[in-house]
Amino acid sequence: MKLIKKELIFGEPLPTPECHASTVIKMQNGSCVAAWFGGVQESKNDVTIWSSVCEDGVWSTPRSITPQWNIPQWNPVLFENEDGTITLYYKVGYKIVEWKTYFMTSCDGKTWSEPQELITGDETGGRGPVKNKPIRISNGKILAPASTENGPWRCFIDIYDGEKWEKKLIPVTGEGAEETNVIQPTLWEEPKGHIHALMRSNQSRIYRSDSEDYGETWSSIYPTEMPNNNSGIDCVMTENKTLVLVCNPIATEWGELTAGTKTEWASRSPLSVYYSQDNGATFEKFMDLETGAGEYSYPAIVAKGNRVYITYTWRKKKVGYCEIDAE
Repeated sequence: MKLIKKELIFGEPLPTPECHASTVIKMQNGSCVAAWFGGVQESKNDVTIWSSVCEDGVWSTPRSITPQWNIPQWNPVLFENEDGTITLYYKVGYKIVEWKTYFMTSCDGKTWSEPQELITGDETGGRGPVKNKPIRISNGKILAPASTENGPWRCFIDIYDGEKWEKKLIPVTGEGAEETNVIQPTLWEEPKGHIHALMRSNQSRIYRSDSEDYGETWSSIYPTEMPNNNSGIDCVMTENKTLVLVCNPIATEWGELTAGTKTEWASRSPLSVYYSQDNGATFEKFMDLETGAGEYSYPAIVAKGNRVYITYTWRKKKVGYCEIDAE
């Protein structure tokens, strides 16, 4: 593992007062596209999806790429289609339980189609990917990691066969199931037909579930040894079968903590990169991307061959970017 590049996608002046929940993709033409939501503050009506394209090592000036509907927009997710075009999925809604999923497509990351609702009339809190990228598995289907928060937080996998989306639930059973919340899964396939999910949780650990039938059925969730502060994670498997995970390795629940009369939140620092050579059974730390005061969170990671590309929230003000060689 070797760090190749680390930078901020944009500097001053800030395009928006706040930004969060970035996503990234490396296109077949060699350019890199990043997107995130930005506005006055998360959940405010002015929040839209912003993007920047990196060509020849230079990031373009960020710009808003989705229509301003005066409804908060959230959690963009980029996905590369087989023909080299890209799809941007994102959520729209005043509250998380009211989210609807929209999508747009692009040939170059610069010009985009008009947004369409992913599943017309859906009232379940959103379909398709909720934070992390879908994966195209060996049988040709697309698996989108999804979750809802209308009640206990629960994960599901949305499978797209080229014509329709079909929801497959990830079970939460056993002792403590009612108190265990999991959302925002991230997926990989290894070996063929065996799909694995890591999930953010409120139990101070990253949770996992596995499928042996191309994502049709899933094991009940179970805790891993990796700490989690109930903040976003993402992982990707490289060509040489190295699983690279980005997370806040903090074994603290993300919730209100009392410090005198002030309400505080569990830390979202450091933000670190781990890797696994045994299909996610164990992980070793490669490096901290960020440390110290401030929020560094919500990573996104993709791979081309053995090179991985990562974006993340930098203090809710900017978007960090790095490239790592996983050879």
